[in-house]
Amino acid sequence: MPPDLHEALDNWFVQEVLPLEPMLIGYLRNHCREADDIVDLRQDVYVRVYEAAEAGVPANTRAFVFAVARNLLIDRARHRQVAAIVALAPSGELPDPVDELCPERHAMGRQDMQCLQQAFSDLPPKCREVVELRKIAGLSQRDVAAQLGITEGTVEKQIAKGIRFLAAALGAYGSKVKTISETGVA
Repeated sequence: MPPDLHEALDNWFVQEVLPLEPMLIGYLRNHCREADDIVDLRQDVYVRVYEAAEAGVPANTRAFVFAVARNLLIDRARHRQVAAIVALAPSGELPDPVDELCPERHAMGRQDMQCLQQAFSDLPPKCREVVELRKIAGLSQRDVAAQLGITEGTVEKQIAKGIRFLAAALGAYGSKVKTISETGVA
């Protein structure tokens, strides 16, 4: 996406999406069992909204944001149900997992990790620092902002930018690996 389109999308996000935050937090509080998850859920909503808007800004931003929030809550509820079923099922009734210690999985894991490390090192320095503090060190958004002397909005934008960049790098890597495995040619 050209830089001017990213700037327009960033402006739309700041002007149209961020003002909905109080209502979004209230919605998440009303529908989420775990109060500790609200900040992460909000961030996930923002990332999904931003990424979806790259394909085209929705006509009704408010309806779109709350639809994304609802779908995210549904996804999390489904995940919890599946996890509960797996936890309760006797081990003999579940299929045997793939041997995670096989050499191929180790090699693929190392390659994936190298790709992620390279993509992480390719992030712009400020973005890399924000992503590292928030996602790796586990600091809250407020703590990251305070530590770096930036606003929480800037932290959110840098996290979204970093996640988009890493996802694109891993997606490109996955496409290359798939092509190589299908054709046998690098």
